[in-house]
Amino acid sequence: MEKVTNLASKYNILIFSKSTCCLCYAVQILFQELNAHAHVHELDQDPDGKEIEKALIRMGCSGPVPAVFVAGKLLGSTNEVMSLHLSGSLIPLLKPNQQSCSACLS
Repeated sequence: MEKVTNLASKYNILIFSKSTCCLCYAVQILFQELNAHAHVHELDQDPDGKEIEKALIRMGCSGPVPAVFVAGKLLGSTNEVMSLHLSGSLIPLLKPNQQSCSACLS
């Protein structure tokens, strides 16, 4: 779990992913379209990947991947991230120092 918290604190936006996961890809594309630079950590390319997956589940992520952290805080997996986006709550989390405009949230 220490590796997870260290990586989450190192990057403003961190996505734990697997290179073969279509839901991971969808979340990555969402962040790209929002012009939010996210660091992607591919668990299938990390020798500690299985341990990280277990840690993510212990931390409360519904599935091991994708697991999205913003400002060191676990947002969750695909369902949580998409729900935040559809409700207009994701963009303010990504850009806490900027005012949100109504056009940005639609």
